[in-house]
Amino acid sequence: MVQQSKPVAVIAGGGPGNGAALARRFAGAGYAIVILSRHRATLAPLQAEFPEGWTFECDVGDQTSVEETFARIHREVGDVEVLLYNAGSGVFGDVENITFDQFEQAWRVNAYGALLCSRQVMPSMTKKGAGAIIFIGATASRRGGIKSAAFAPAKAAQRSLAESMARKLWPQGIHVALIIVDGMVDLPRTRTAMPDKPVEAFVTPAGVAEIAYQLSVQDKQAWSFEVEARPFGETW
Repeated sequence: MVQQSKPVAVIAGGGPGNGAALARRFAGAGYAIVILSRHRATLAPLQAEFPEGWTFECDVGDQTSVEETFARIHREVGDVEVLLYNAGSGVFGDVENITFDQFEQAWRVNAYGALLCSRQVMPSMTKKGAGAIIFIGATASRRGGIKSAAFAPAKAAQRSLAESMARKLWPQGIHVALIIVDGMVDLPRTRTAMPDKPVEAFVTPAGVAEIAYQLSVQDKQAWSFEVEARPFGETW
């Protein structure tokens, strides 16, 4: 097994928004970066930006894919100190229009995949008595909107899983935490969809990544479980 000289951070759910920002923040803090995504096209620009990092195609909703990918990570990179679960399915529709497949897929990506990935890193973290598992959540986990009949139940399941994990794993030295993103993340597609909104109306990925990093280094005598991230002008 490779003994990586740097601590290892895995970003499950790579992409141009939060995923890339998380990779930048933790790489800047001296971590060896591993980025996972279902799509090779998504990984290509990230591999170019982080040539010393690792990228793997991985379907977080598929048990075999997750187990094989994390076996490679442990073998080729090393034990994981920080798992950043950023994978999320943004299927939106009301209860009359969503399909059963969409409902299941939202749950698989947001909740089932979160469990699958967490189970791959828990043994080594437990053995060391240290580590961090941080979920990127959403306000939908707290309330179901008309158009979030698939997304909200999936995010609520993710939040409940994270809370259950925190109660189990905190005493073992593993910091499980959840970031509630309340607002639209600043991405090219969201800017295109809402061209009239000012920049101040969007949640910045770099800001979310900074919260995640600070959670990962918190004093264990003052750990946070749930932290909210919203633009200062958001109505809440």
